[in-house]
Amino acid sequence: MPEIIDLSQEIFDGMPVYKSLPQVKMSVHNTHEEWDGIENPTTQTPAVYKLELGEHTGTHVDAINHMAAKHKGKSIDTMPLSMFYTEGICLDFSHKRLQELISSEEVKDALTKENLTINKGDTVLLYTNHYNKHFNTKNWGKGPGITIECAQWLGEQEIAAFGVETMSPGVPKISNKEVHHICGDMGFTHYENMINLDKLIGRGRFRFIALPLKIRGGTGSPVRAVAIFE
Repeated sequence: MPEIIDLSQEIFDGMPVYKSLPQVKMSVHNTHEEWDGIENPTTQTPAVYKLELGEHTGTHVDAINHMAAKHKGKSIDTMPLSMFYTEGICLDFSHKRLQELISSEEVKDALTKENLTINKGDTVLLYTNHYNKHFNTKNWGKGPGITIECAQWLGEQEIAAFGVETMSPGVPKISNKEVHHICGDMGFTHYENMINLDKLIGRGRFRFIALPLKIRGGTGSPVRAVAIFE
């Protein structure tokens, strides 16, 4: 039997989101008691929840049209599903401190340490332990991130995507905006808010799946990301 490791955050009312993005609101829309015609029930059992959330909520993938205005039309529903069904590797950067940058040379060193290579079409996950240390604390928005040149180098490897535990792939006001632009210009993407990456370290290659919702014109989508070891 394959081993399936869940890499996705829970979605819940009031969960942390990036800066000015829509807050997550979750409420009971219908109950079973309502459907059964019970008047003045002593309990209410949820039958349907109402969700209000942005596309970039929890563990999610960015569409190319999110990266810059010039990529208008390259929405999540137009991106090939092959981008979200790939082989994957995970590299250990758990020594990185708050808002510390990850360079391409450090990625190369991590690849050598793990005896791994990046293949065309891979998804490269970067474990920083930021989720375990800082989720839903004052430091949650201050995670490590990749440098501008690291994003360029990853694009040159012709990856499908890379993924991070943090709310942004770069460090805000240092590299984040530019990292987004490079992804758009070079035609690859990234995942944010991943979890359980520590369970992938030292285990080599795996199947990575993170299918987005088919949102017409969408700039991104929550995903149920998983790593599968056969």
